[in-house]
Amino acid sequence: MTTVIDAIETLLVDLPTIRPHKLSMTTMACQTLVIVRMRHSDGIEGLGEGTTIGGLAYGPESPESIKCNIDAYLAPLLIGQPSGNVNALRALLNRHARGNMIAKSALETALLDAQGKRLGLSVAELLGGARQAHLPVLWTLASGDTAKDIEEAQLRLEQRRHCDFKLKIGANPVKQDVRHVAAIKEALGDRASVRVDVNQAWDESTAVYGIQALQDAGIELIEQAIPAREHAGLIRLADRFNVPMLADEAVQDARDGLDLAAGGFSGAFALKIAKSGGLQGVLELAHVAQAAGIGLYGGTLLEGTIGTAASLHAWATLPEMAWGTEMFGPLLLKDDIVVEPLEYHDFGVELPRGPGLGITLDEDKLAHYTRK
Repeated sequence: MTTVIDAIETLLVDLPTIRPHKLSMTTMACQTLVIVRMRHSDGIEGLGEGTTIGGLAYGPESPESIKCNIDAYLAPLLIGQPSGNVNALRALLNRHARGNMIAKSALETALLDAQGKRLGLSVAELLGGARQAHLPVLWTLASGDTAKDIEEAQLRLEQRRHCDFKLKIGANPVKQDVRHVAAIKEALGDRASVRVDVNQAWDESTAVYGIQALQDAGIELIEQAIPAREHAGLIRLADRFNVPMLADEAVQDARDGLDLAAGGFSGAFALKIAKSGGLQGVLELAHVAQAAGIGLYGGTLLEGTIGTAASLHAWATLPEMAWGTEMFGPLLLKDDIVVEPLEYHDFGVELPRGPGLGITLDEDKLAHYTRK
């Protein structure tokens, strides 16, 4: 008898952060996760997560729109469909719904989690097998206070939790931001790598000034200095400076990756399952980057444990990433909704073990933090 999708439930889960998280477009003190519980006729439940940053401040999907669009449009397409053919269900969603990549990522994650549980395989095994079981993880310094950021970085180094750090800049005047970053790099010296994420805040002329100053200060990677649609400008910046450019919002999927590579972009791509509509879409982008000799970086939209685990299963199937990952989202949250948290140690995180994602919900915590 064919197993079908019986029901799809979505929950808005509000979790406080350990400190304010300052970006160029907003400051976060809480993260809202959209948790998907997909139940199948064989009794198996698949878990998924759709998460974005700062409501609508970051992109076109908010937690509320993710939940609404799954409930009203995407779930009805899937309910009653055979559970096991993930490729066919991805095609079905893409044929009937434009965009909504975070929502689609959450649903694909739930499908893969259920299929892994059904077959007794991890999601990484469903995707061909893990090539690494311990992945490096950087930490973002985003308090906005130079002394606090230095203290936080030094603590993470002492704990052997992180040895690579990214700073969120762009909300302040460029000279102020450069002084802030340079002071942190000087304080950390050769003990740590320091990168910056401008989150599209600069125009190209400002970026030329800022990147030169950051390069002189010893910064190792510059993420999305200019708006996402300015592909030509991003290619010019990559050509102009020795410090590599990291394309994030500019590269959503394999087509964007192909366009940038064909235009002569050099540097790195930030991979995010949320941008690419799920694990298989983000791996398609990764393979374009590999073919073009472009470096890989495992990015995050500050997902909780479920979304982070899904990303880790995808990253684990790839060769060693040139720029590591930033899968620290669960560490930014004061609490969790899972029974066993991810295991962070020795400057990285362990790939979860067990069938599917290897994650089990804590029903009491989930009930406590679910928005009523």
